[in-house]
Amino acid sequence: MRRNKKIILTAVLLAMLIILSRFLSIKTPIMKISLAFIPTMLCATWLGYKWTILLNVLGDIIGATLFPTGPYFIGYTISTGIAGFIYGILLYKKDKDSFTDKIFILRTVLAVILVGVIVNMGLNTLWTSITAGKAFKILFLTRVTKQIIMIPVHIIVFLFIEKIVRKPFDKYIRSNND
Repeated sequence: MRRNKKIILTAVLLAMLIILSRFLSIKTPIMKISLAFIPTMLCATWLGYKWTILLNVLGDIIGATLFPTGPYFIGYTISTGIAGFIYGILLYKKDKDSFTDKIFILRTVLAVILVGVIVNMGLNTLWTSITAGKAFKILFLTRVTKQIIMIPVHIIVFLFIEKIVRKPFDKYIRSNND
């Protein structure tokens, strides 16, 4: 795929990411629930880890600058970059037949679990503990509960959406008539 197409696709996913994370999410002082994982995981599947890290870092910085919900903290930007890396490494389909649907499902499960444990339960709990002045253990317990519920939701929602948009985007992404 040509670089221009990658830039355009990343820009569209970036707009989706900012809208889903800043406007269409449920926020509390210690937790946020949103569908912002969808553009991230689609970018990871179609473009790989470099573009996904870029998408997530730009989404965090632009979102925090234009639509702040509190003071900017670089820890969350680092977390979102790490999530982009994990998703990109595990989900990227270099070509249409990179791996079977069963392998893609297993890689999706692994990616969502790793991001849930390392980023959401680990790093983001640490950052929230630092910025909110709350006890790490108490925050961690609420995040464990959230992840037990959200990990299967993320897996099911992403696999459903990816299957729906796979064919239309394959024409755009993988066309050789650039």
